[in-house]
Amino acid sequence: MATEATYNSDIAAQGTQADLSSGGVNQSTIKGARALGWFSIGLGATELLAPGFIGRMIGIRGHETLIRSMGMREIAAGIAVLTEKTPTRSMMGRVAGDAMDLALLGAGLNSDNAEKGKLGTAIGVVAGITALDVICAAQLQSPSKPISTVQTIAVNKTPEECYQFWRNFENLPRFMEHVESVRALGDGRYHWVVKAPAGMNVEWDAELTQDSPNRIAWQSLPGADVVNSGAVEFQKATTGHGTIVKAIIHYNPPGGKLGSTIAKLFGEEPSVQAKMDLRRFKAVIETGEAPTIEGQPSGRESSDT
Repeated sequence: MATEATYNSDIAAQGTQADLSSGGVNQSTIKGARALGWFSIGLGATELLAPGFIGRMIGIRGHETLIRSMGMREIAAGIAVLTEKTPTRSMMGRVAGDAMDLALLGAGLNSDNAEKGKLGTAIGVVAGITALDVICAAQLQSPSKPISTVQTIAVNKTPEECYQFWRNFENLPRFMEHVESVRALGDGRYHWVVKAPAGMNVEWDAELTQDSPNRIAWQSLPGADVVNSGAVEFQKATTGHGTIVKAIIHYNPPGGKLGSTIAKLFGEEPSVQAKMDLRRFKAVIETGEAPTIEGQPSGRESSDT
């Protein structure tokens, strides 16, 4: 029976690695900031045009002028986020505005006319938005550092068979659970669509940097939602039978270390994906079918070594 071994590392691994750290801010972080910018404009427009409605929602009546001024600030902050190339300063401005909003709402708790239940809910919502703004601003100030993972597995097929199967990129969604599609663009470039946590998708274009019977390597192109590079290697097993398949992946996690930790909680962090994808690759190329846990009794998986 083939054996399996896995290895994880948060430091640079052996193999071809694109200079991910020089790529600047992750595009997914900027997209998140833009989304918060549009939210700011929408909220500000509502505060500006319907201050009475907002006042009733948050439990403070008779402060329409103040709510309109808050709306104008929200709109200005949103426009700044959308127009700044890398919206670091404008996101810090949003954080400062959030602090002002929380202070005003907190002061409202002392008002005799305030509906404290609604006001407490509003404070909780603003605090949540503030947390998102703080995380996004922090990521814009300190771009995420690349993380690396190396996963290996022994497969009962020749290196040539493994290479040919993997090199047909239309096969990848068969064993890569999170891959929606891989579409050829020509000149060794491919467009990837991959599932992300919380039901979202991320996309990027990547180019092959090496394509040989023993090694396929790639790196993402500028503008990728997830900056990444890596390689898959096919080496004849030392026993003389079968192949050791090694996947080497380097990536900048969206949201940095925090995003990586959250993804791990959902079981969708790339090092976890790579491990499971290699297991499915082994099953598909050896038996023609991907493994499934449906209908199987639960139990602890044997530990990796």
